[in-house]
Amino acid sequence: MYRKFIAAATLFVLLFSFASAEEAGNFDVEDDVDITELVQIAEEEAAKEKKDSDGAYIMTVTCTGDFTIGGDNYHHKDIFSKELKAHNGDINFIMQNVRKLFQEDDLTLLNFEGTLTDTKSVPKDKRSNEFLFNISPEYVSVLPDNGVEAVSLDNNHVWDHGEEGLNDTKAALDGAGVIYSTPLNTGIFDYKGQIQVAMLSWNCLDRYGTGFKRDKYRQEYTESFLQYDTFEEAVCAEIEKAKAVYPLVIVSFHWGKEKLYAPTDNQIRLGRMAVDAGADLVIGHHSHRIQPIEFYNNKFICYSLGNFCFAGHNKPSDMTSIIFQIRFRVKDGVVSYKDFRIVPIRISSKKDVNNFIPWIFEDGYERDSVLMVLSSPDNTKNLPYAVTEFPLAFQ
Repeated sequence: MYRKFIAAATLFVLLFSFASAEEAGNFDVEDDVDITELVQIAEEEAAKEKKDSDGAYIMTVTCTGDFTIGGDNYHHKDIFSKELKAHNGDINFIMQNVRKLFQEDDLTLLNFEGTLTDTKSVPKDKRSNEFLFNISPEYVSVLPDNGVEAVSLDNNHVWDHGEEGLNDTKAALDGAGVIYSTPLNTGIFDYKGQIQVAMLSWNCLDRYGTGFKRDKYRQEYTESFLQYDTFEEAVCAEIEKAKAVYPLVIVSFHWGKEKLYAPTDNQIRLGRMAVDAGADLVIGHHSHRIQPIEFYNNKFICYSLGNFCFAGHNKPSDMTSIIFQIRFRVKDGVVSYKDFRIVPIRISSKKDVNNFIPWIFEDGYERDSVLMVLSSPDNTKNLPYAVTEFPLAFQ
């Protein structure tokens, strides 16, 4: 973000200098000055500088579901590299339809489900898994190059290559300036020097209830976290701590059951507990399907945003998904909700095969069918706070 502000300021200096040089007859643009890129950066930053009628800043946050790229170098299964090669090795091909959306917001948060590592080491308890994911750390550039500022990094695939793979992933994200959150690390995003946003993330699979095993999970959590009797108590205590310091807290949960369009009882219970503990927004993923959204105690719980970019199958049975966008008002350090919208997508720009290029639906049946799934009585029957109207544009 700071690079963009510096570049934008540099643009104006350069334009003034070039104009002066042209008047003096000495206009000579060096080859390494890319004016087009600087203009684009300046336009992006100008688009973000939005204020309400009372002078409050309007902060736009974009959230997506699972982002899984790369292949499986342990089982020698890789359908992603073939498509990458077809695009001359340019990893940015996957973002071509959403890049503008991500660059024009203030904060884009996705769930990075995989590893950025070249290691082939796999823990014993992972070797029998159907899928293991990794891609070379150099491809982390796909995130900052396309406007992704932050990722949640606690799910059932970040440990596919053990501690070594996870450490490589964190190092790559750090090197690229991408914020990440894990149970050991709260991601902090600074919004224009006005407020800081705290992002927390947890993998919830098989961790509900009272059977929280301290020894098994010791490397994943702090000692204070492990002092609680249940996972839920520990999570809520961490949320309360964050809320005491930060005016906006976003919590990402990797939870639920695969291929279900409705949240489980555990999801519903923990989602509401998180809000009661201080979460301003709850984002869910893992099910590979979209699930309803609740507006509970004036906060949104997105039970599952489904897949976003998914390299696990070349022909998933359901390729529809959503991007969730929400706007907050920020004034004098105080944050309040403004509005939200849904962006229905298909995880592929092709209907019959997954090419890993998310596609934003235009008007039509496919777009409307996504909204119907979100509001279906079968999927919302246990959700008294379910959202039933889904704006496609901000108010």
